[in-house]
This record gives sequence, structure tokens and C-alpha cells, in this order.
Amino acid sequence: MAGLLLPFAVSQPAHAQATRTWVSGVGDDVNPCSRTAPCKTFAGAISKTAAGGEINCLDSAGFGTVTITKAISIYCEGVVGGVLASGTTGINVNAAATDHVVLRGLDIDGAGTGLNGIRIFQAASVVIEHCFIRNFNAAAGNGITTAPSNFNSMLLIRDSVISHNGTAADGTGININTNGGSTRVTINNTAIHKNFVGLNVQGTSNVQVNNSNISENLSTGFALGGAASARIGRSMIVNNLGSATTGSVLSYLDNQINGNAPDTTPATAGGYH
Repeated sequence: MAGLLLPFAVSQPAHAQATRTWVSGVGDDVNPCSRTAPCKTFAGAISKTAAGGEINCLDSAGFGTVTITKAISIYCEGVVGGVLASGTTGINVNAAATDHVVLRGLDIDGAGTGLNGIRIFQAASVVIEHCFIRNFNAAAGNGITTAPSNFNSMLLIRDSVISHNGTAADGTGININTNGGSTRVTINNTAIHKNFVGLNVQGTSNVQVNNSNISENLSTGFALGGAASARIGRSMIVNNLGSATTGSVLSYLDNQINGNAPDTTPATAGGYH
């Protein structure tokens, strides 16, 4: 009897991936990442989470850097989902071209030496909500960046703060460079503050900025190049130490664009509209 049952027992998987998993500051990555036996890191939890599933934070803690290679949501609202990324990138997104990724409620800190807060290589869409991304000050450091590839997707950044990224000579708060690809970017109710360049958009991207504040960046507030197009509405681009904008930016719906030095704002974007 034992001999008959042994092949069946060996063929069973140790643990099936769950649709919802949990992390906690007092968890352990050897756990199954259930609510009563949570994992300790995002990297530990993602390997036990099914594609299309979500990782939830039970409490405030640092949950480590992670590379996302499938459709996944990470939700940490109501607590602090910390990602300390000293000398590295906080979150790499390199999923399939059909995958959707959501990041919500994260505090991603480069600790002065981080490379990128979030780096997006590929996905169908990436949603970044209620996140604080700061202190990515390595050479050419960025708060959020798309990798230099044929990037074709949708990126939504909402209710977030992108602050103190880049050095005194390089780097950006948000860097969109499609390198021949095309992406649609919406930035809503977000502060892009005290970076080197606030928002840099290259390639053939279509960018909309609504109800946002781009201020006190060390260089240009909003840099636009290539065949990219941009619309700004109900936003402030103020007190940047370089120009307010470069490139042709369409301004509408009561923007305030002033106090930038030197004031080289194009006529299509300057003043009150």
C-alpha cells in the first residue's frame, strides 16, 4: 500500500500560489504569506502570489526591494509600506506586455545613494498611487523612470509626492523616455518637488498633468523633447531654479506658471491661462 501511494504523494505541490498574500514586519519569508502566517518581504511574497493577485501590508515596516515580472498589485494603504533602496533601484517592473501592475501606499527611499525609485521596463499599464518616492541621488538618479526601450503602455501617477531625486547636476523626479516607443502618461494631484529636473519627457509620449505642483526643482520644471506632446491643466509650475518648461507645452484650465528663473517659459505655456 505504501509503495502505491508514494508516487502520488511525491507529485503533489508543496504550496499553491495564493491570489492574496500578506507581509508584516514580524513575518518570515518561509511562511506561506497568509494573513496569520505572513511573509517579511515583498520579494518573498511575490513568489507565493499568483499572477493577477495582490500583496497586502499588515503593519508598517520596511519590506525590501522587489522585481515584478507578472501582473500584481501591492497595497499598503493605512500603514507605511517601506522600501529602502540604498545604492540600488527600489522596484523594477519587467512584466509581460499584457500585464497590469498597481503600486499603492509605498514609501520608497533611496537614502541618498539609490539609483531609481521605480524603474519600468515593460507592462501593459502601471498605476502608482499614494506613494512617496525620495532621495534617489546617485548619478542620473530618478524617482520614477521608464527604461530606454520601445516602451508602449499606460502610466498613471496619482496622489503622490516625488521629491529630492537627482544630484545637483543630473537626474529627474519623473523621467519618461520611450526611445522609439509610445506611452500615455497621466499625472494627477501629484507634487514633483526639489528634484534636479522635475518632469522630463522624451520620445513620442503623450503626457497629461492635472491638479499638480511642479516646484523648486534645481533645473527645468518640465522638459519636453522629441515628438512628445504634453497638456497641463489646473497646475502650478513655480519657483523652479531653471526655466519653467522647455519644449512646446499646451497650457489650459487656470495654470499658474511663474517665479521661475531664468524665466524662459514658451508663450504656449507661460503665465496664467
